[in-house]
Amino acid sequence: MEGHPLVLMHHKLFTAELPDLIVEYLAPLSFTASTNDGSREISFRPTNLVIAGWAGRDADAIEHHIQELEAIGVRRPRAVPLFYRLSASLLTTAPHIEVTGSDSSGEAEAVLIRCEDTLWVGIGSDHTDRKVETYGVTVSKQICGKPIGPQVWRFADVEPHWDELILRSHVVNGGERKLYQEGLLSSLRNPMDLAARYEADGGSIVNGTAMLCGTVPVHSGFQPSERFEIELHDPVLKRSLKHAYTVSTLAIAD
Repeated sequence: MEGHPLVLMHHKLFTAELPDLIVEYLAPLSFTASTNDGSREISFRPTNLVIAGWAGRDADAIEHHIQELEAIGVRRPRAVPLFYRLSASLLTTAPHIEVTGSDSSGEAEAVLIRCEDTLWVGIGSDHTDRKVETYGVTVSKQICGKPIGPQVWRFADVEPHWDELILRSHVVNGGERKLYQEGLLSSLRNPMDLAARYEADGGSIVNGTAMLCGTVPVHSGFQPSERFEIELHDPVLKRSLKHAYTVSTLAIAD
């Protein structure tokens, strides 16, 4: 019995370090990785997921937003930017997520990924439960999946013109598609600045790390949607990263 697969797995579960278990048992995500020299497939095993909150460059605008959220019951952050550590298993390239209740919504964000000792950038959504957010921001993010598009760019290829990249999202309800967000990444902290601050906060951008790098304002308040479409557009190299996912609402039993 000592060599039986179930016995071996049991031994690993109780003797291995937790990071080793995550690497071995968490399913990898497949990305089409594009560089200025071409494209190839890469396999990314997420072991570290972090959301950079309050990542704007304009301190006055951040303070105004904090006061708006305080008015609806969201507690003031202890620092800005603030780094929310979440379960890496929340990352998904699937075109569909399920949520509890009808109070969640997405936010388009650039995603910094470290894989194969290289930094990549993708497009993702910090889908969040807005009702839960009023009493626990970290919990509100942890209870929702974090969709990410299946294509990434090499960060070094866009770093020189990073501020010119455009974040955009649309909500779709009842077949009607509306622009929900649109703004330049120049309004947000540079991802290298965020990475440095994250490391100063005790984190590390090692292989397996994905960091969502902040978002731009929404139009007309938070809106749940049946379908959420996200885009990171590069006007210099004339290309876009796009992703979309549908949302199913699970009934609340109690």
